[in-house]
Amino acid sequence: MLRRESDYHERQSQLNGVRPDDNPGDKYFRTYNLVKQWVESALEVHKTELKRLLWPMFVYCFLDCVEEYVPKEAERFFASYRKQFETEHSDDIRALSLLRYPEHTRVNDTAQIYLNNKYRVTLSTAAFSTLIQHIEANEIFGGTQALVTIQKYFNIVTVDRAASGEDRSLAKLLSQGADDDMPREDEGIPGHKPGSANTSSNAPDRLIKVNLGQLPMEPELMEDVKAELAAEDAANPPGPGRNTLLDEFEQRIKCEPTDDAPSRDTLPLPPSLARDVAMEVQRVKENRDRFRIEGRTGGVAPALSVTMFTFHNTFDSLNCIEFSGDYTLVAVGTSESYIRIWSLTNEPLTSPLDPSTHQPSSSRRLIGHSGPVYALSFSPSLAIPQAEGGPDTRLLLSGSQDGSVRLWSLETFTCLVAYNGHASPVWDVRFSPHGHYFVSASADRTARMWSTDHISPLRLFVGHDSDAECAIWHPNSTYVFTGSGGVERNIRMWDVNRGTAVRLFTGHTGNITSLACSPNGRTLASGDDKGDIMIWDIGSGRLGKRLRGHGKGGIWSMDWCVEGTVLVSGGADGTVRVWDIQGAVPTDQGKVVAEGGQGTKVDSVGVNGVGIVGGGAATARKGKGKEAVVSPEQVSAFPTKKSPVYKVKFTESNLVMAGGAYLP
Repeated sequence: MLRRESDYHERQSQLNGVRPDDNPGDKYFRTYNLVKQWVESALEVHKTELKRLLWPMFVYCFLDCVEEYVPKEAERFFASYRKQFETEHSDDIRALSLLRYPEHTRVNDTAQIYLNNKYRVTLSTAAFSTLIQHIEANEIFGGTQALVTIQKYFNIVTVDRAASGEDRSLAKLLSQGADDDMPREDEGIPGHKPGSANTSSNAPDRLIKVNLGQLPMEPELMEDVKAELAAEDAANPPGPGRNTLLDEFEQRIKCEPTDDAPSRDTLPLPPSLARDVAMEVQRVKENRDRFRIEGRTGGVAPALSVTMFTFHNTFDSLNCIEFSGDYTLVAVGTSESYIRIWSLTNEPLTSPLDPSTHQPSSSRRLIGHSGPVYALSFSPSLAIPQAEGGPDTRLLLSGSQDGSVRLWSLETFTCLVAYNGHASPVWDVRFSPHGHYFVSASADRTARMWSTDHISPLRLFVGHDSDAECAIWHPNSTYVFTGSGGVERNIRMWDVNRGTAVRLFTGHTGNITSLACSPNGRTLASGDDKGDIMIWDIGSGRLGKRLRGHGKGGIWSMDWCVEGTVLVSGGADGTVRVWDIQGAVPTDQGKVVAEGGQGTKVDSVGVNGVGIVGGGAATARKGKGKEAVVSPEQVSAFPTKKSPVYKVKFTESNLVMAGGAYLP
C-alpha cells in the first residue's frame, strides 16, 4: 500500500508540473519559461499579439510564488525577468518589487488589484489555438500550471481576424513597428470592450449614446447677440471680401449639428447678463478675424508662432501656471501655499478694499491655503471693454494639498468661498466652459462636480482605483473627463446629469498628466508622463492615433486650435510641439528635435532651409546613444532653454501662449 500510494503521488506531482526534488517555487520558473520561449519562437504573424501575454503571466506567476511562502525563489524569479518590462510597467515593477510574503500582498494596492481582477487580453482565434495546443503538449514541463494560471487570472477574448476588419489584418500586425510593444486599448485591468465603461465580462457590445453637439444657446441671449452684431456692422462695416459679424454668427449656428446636441434642461444655467452678450459678440469678432489654420498643403506645417512667458528665480517652487481667458492676467500656484497673479499688460492690479496707503503694483498675492497649490482655473472671459461688460466678475479657482478648493474674486483679490469635501490633495480643478460649475480631481480617487453657489458637491464621480490626476470638461459642459495614474492609467468620461461613466479609454503606459477635448467635442487628446499623446474618437471610444516626440517627465498641458485640426503640447522636456491631427506628414518631410535646450525652432522645413529627411516615424538623439521616436504628425517644435513648459493655450484668434519656469 505504501508503494502504491507513493507511485500515485509521484504521478500526480508530474501532472501538476512539480517534481519530487523541486523547490516549491521552481514550477513558476518552468511555467513562465515555457510561455516565454514559445512566444519568442512563434511566427511573426502571431508574435505581436502573443507578446501581450508575457506581462500578466510574469505578474501572476510571481504573486503565486509569493503566496507559496518561498521568499528566496520569489525574489530570484522577480529579478530574473523584470528587466524586459521596466520600460512599459515601471510603476508596477516598483510597487511589486518588495513583495516577499503573503502578508505583503494583503497591504499592497497594486497586488490586490491584480489578484482581485482578471487581466483581459484579446487574441486571434488562430493564435489562441496554437497557445493551448503548445501548453497541453508540455504538461509536465509547466503546461499544467500555465493552464491553471490562465484559467484563474486571465480573461482571454478571441476574435476572428477575417471578421474584425482592418484593425487586426495581417498587414496591420506586420507594420506596427514602434507600437508593437504598446498595450491595446481593450487590454489590462479592468479589461473592457473598447470605449465601454462597463467592465463586466457580459457587457453588451452596444455603447451608451453620447450627445457631443454644442449646447444650444439661450433664445433670449441669441436675439440680444444678433441685435448687438447688427449694430456693430452698421457702425463699422466690414472691408471688401469679409463677412459681416452677423453673417459670421449665422454661419457658425448653421454649421453646428443639432441631432446630437444636448438639451438645455440637462445643465441648468443662470440667466444671461449683459456681460454674457458682450462676450458672445467679442467671440464672433475674434472668430472672424482669427488666423485660419486650414491644415497642411504639400506637407508644409501651419505657420504658428508661440509667445512664451518664462518665470525666473522660482527655485523650483512653481506647481502650475494659468492664463485668463482675456489674456490680461497670469496666475501661478506655488509650493509656499500662496497664489501670485501678474498683469500681462503691466497695469496696476487695484482693489476697492485697498487702503489709501497701498502702493499699486502689477502683481498680487492671494493667501489662504495651508498647503502647496497644485491647480488653478480662471472663469470664462474674453477681452471686452469694461463699459460693455459691467463690473469685473472674473473669478479664480485653486486646488491645494490641504484638500480644499477656493474661489477668489479678481475684483477684490480676496477669497469668497472654501469648498471642503475631498479627503486628500486636490490635483486639478477646472471651470466649466459655460461658467457657474466646476470640477475637481483628487488623490482620494474621486472627482467632484460643484457649482459656485453651493458649498457641497453636486456630483461624485467614483470609479478610479488610483488618484484622479487631471480633469477637463466637454465643450458642451454635459460631460467630464478624468485621467488616473497608478495601475489603471485610464481616462473615464462621466455624464454630469447621471453621475455615471459612459466611456473608458485605456492604452497608456504612464500616468495620465493632461487632457484636451477638441472644440467640436468629437476628439479627445490625452498625454502621459512617458511622453506619449493618444488621440481618441469619443463617439466610438476607439484609439485614433498615438503621437511620440516628447521626452519623459510628463506632458503637462495641451490645447486645440479653433478648427480642431492642430494640437499644441508642452511638458517637462522643455519643448512646445505642434501636431497636425488631420493627416499624416508624407514620409519624406522633416522631423523635429526631441529635447529642448538650445532655443532653436526646428520644423518640417528643416534647419537653415535644409530638410531633415526621415522615413515613417523619425528618430532624434536623446542623451548618449538613445533614440527618441518622433511621429510623422509632428510638424513643429519650439525648444526652450532649460524651461519646462507648464501651460500651453490657443487663443480665440489661434495664437499660442505658453508659460514655463527657468530651472538652471
